[in-house]
Amino acid sequence: MLLNQPANPAQDGAAAAGDDVVIDVTTRSFMTDVVEESRRRPVLVDFWAPWCGPCKQLTPIIEKVVREAKGKVRLAKMNTDEHPSVAQQLGIQSLPTVYAFVNGQPVDGFMGAQPETQVKALVDRLVAAGGGEAGDIADVVASGEAALAEGDLMGAVEIFTAVLAEEPANLKAIAGLARAQLAAGSLAQAKATLALAPESAANDATISAVRAAIELEEAAAELGDVRELAARVEANPLDHQARFDLALALNARGKREEAVDELLAIVRKDRNWNDDGARKQLVQFFEAWGPTDEHTVAGRRRLSSILFA
Repeated sequence: MLLNQPANPAQDGAAAAGDDVVIDVTTRSFMTDVVEESRRRPVLVDFWAPWCGPCKQLTPIIEKVVREAKGKVRLAKMNTDEHPSVAQQLGIQSLPTVYAFVNGQPVDGFMGAQPETQVKALVDRLVAAGGGEAGDIADVVASGEAALAEGDLMGAVEIFTAVLAEEPANLKAIAGLARAQLAAGSLAQAKATLALAPESAANDATISAVRAAIELEEAAAELGDVRELAARVEANPLDHQARFDLALALNARGKREEAVDELLAIVRKDRNWNDDGARKQLVQFFEAWGPTDEHTVAGRRRLSSILFA
C-alpha cells in the first residue's frame, strides 16, 4: 500500500471548494483523495510540474475529458516539485505521467502528452470496466465509434474491447471492434470477432453491414493489381468481369466513388450480366458502407436513375 501518513484533507485543502471531480492532491491527502476514493470510482492521477511544457498541453485535455465523464471518474493533480514522495514510490521518471487507480491500486496509465482521443479511450475503458447503467455503456460505444471515424484504430479497439468485457453480447461493440480490426488489416481477427455475435443477431443491420464488409475484403484479396485490371478494361470496355473485379479492388482501397462508377457502367451496358451481378454488388457495397454514407446515398440515386429511366 502506498504511504502510511494519515490523510488530513481539511488541513491540506486538496479539493477546491464545490469541485469533487478535478482536485489538487498532496502527499498527506493522497490516501483519502486517491486510494480510498478509487474504491468508489476510478481516479486518474496527473503527475506534473510547473516547468514541464508537455504537462501544460495535457492538463486542459485531461480535465475536459474527465469533466465530460460527469463524475464517473475523478482527476487528482499532483505537483511533483512540491510533493515528490508518491512519484518516487511509483518509480516515475518522466513527466507528465498519468496513473489510473481502481480499488486502491494503479491499473493503467500513460506517459507524455497524449491527444484527446487517447485520453478519452483510457477514461472510457475505466468507465466501461466499472459497469454502470445502459446509457453509460451506450455513451462509451459512441465514443468508440467516434474514435473509429477519426481513424484512431487503437483507441477504438481499446474502447470496444472494454465494452465487451462488460457486455459480451453488445452488438454495436462487436461490430465496431470487427470494423476497427478490418481497417487495421486484421481480416482473421475481424472474422473471429464477428463470430461472437449470437445467431439470433444474424439479420441485425449492424452485424450484416460488417459481414458484408468482410466478404468484400475477402473477395478483393483474391483479385489482381488495380492497374492490371484497369488496363484490361481499357483494352476491352466490354470485359464486364474485369470491370467488376476492378470495382471490388477500388472499393478495397477506399475509392468508393470510382467503384460505383465501374459497376454502374456494367448496369448500363448489360443489366442481365452475371444474373444482375453488378446491381447486386452495388447493393452489397451500400450495405457495407451504411445507409447514411455519402457514397451510398449518391450511388442509390444514380442506380435508380438508370433502372427507372
